[in-house]
Amino acid sequence: MKIRILFTLALALCLSAHATAASKKKTSKKAAKEVKAEAAKPDTVSTKDFSFAMGAAQTKGLKTFLQINAGIDTAQYMNDFIRGLKDMASKLEDPSMKAYAMGTQIAQQVFLDFSKRLNQEITGKDTTFIDLELYKKGFIAALENKDLPYTTDSAGHIVEKQMAFYHKERLEKEFGQNRKDGEDFLAENAKLKDVKTTASGLQYKVITQGNGPIPAKDATVKVNYKGTLIDGTVFDTTEGKSPFQTNVNHVIKGWTEALTMMPVGSKWEVYIPYQLAYGEREAGKIKPFSALIFTIELLEIVDTTQAAKKK
Repeated sequence: MKIRILFTLALALCLSAHATAASKKKTSKKAAKEVKAEAAKPDTVSTKDFSFAMGAAQTKGLKTFLQINAGIDTAQYMNDFIRGLKDMASKLEDPSMKAYAMGTQIAQQVFLDFSKRLNQEITGKDTTFIDLELYKKGFIAALENKDLPYTTDSAGHIVEKQMAFYHKERLEKEFGQNRKDGEDFLAENAKLKDVKTTASGLQYKVITQGNGPIPAKDATVKVNYKGTLIDGTVFDTTEGKSPFQTNVNHVIKGWTEALTMMPVGSKWEVYIPYQLAYGEREAGKIKPFSALIFTIELLEIVDTTQAAKKK
């Protein structure tokens, strides 16, 4: 596709240059007097000459493309590229040649590009993890339907479970300390006199208790809030901004639980275990397994058509 775009651009530049040159031809005095532009006539060449010129024009920029986009050393391997080009050019309509060409493209994509991304996903680094030769053998064996100890579906189940294991293992190695720190913090926080803990593990402290209705899960509410990590780092706040409006059921689980217990007019400090926050996901300053602290002030239930619990 990139080569096709490159060729199109080269052709466009070629035609544009020709049109520009033609427009600069001096019009006759007679045409100028009549204030009438005379259409410039193109140069006349034979179809054969035009076809040859078209082919030559479309090679403009190709070497640069091969060097930068394909990583080919054209000083050393240009003859090999031309050899492949000639082989394909001589059999453009040959189905077997089309299949062969597609095979070479897939090999590049799977065994080079995708295998690198796979290693990155498993290790989190530019480190080789996959045995490339066995990876190739498995790929080819499945296509040839021989020397395969299990079905491709079974292979898919193996890969799915193993990738989940690798993902969890990598997260634990990189961010396991966040989980431990959060658990330790919540365990100590639960001992404080004014802190209450729900069955889910959510903790909260009432700063101001309102006397309005309590939102239902499908209600839309307006709140002010400030979110911090357990070390005090502020990662989000409405301070200096307009209040935040949201559906109660469209936020993290810890927020949904807290909001469906808070009467309008309340201001609570809420302590959320990572399972009720962003879990294993990373969101800006919030790393995987992070326990979070929010100060939430429930201002109003915006959508009055939604049911609200009575206090």
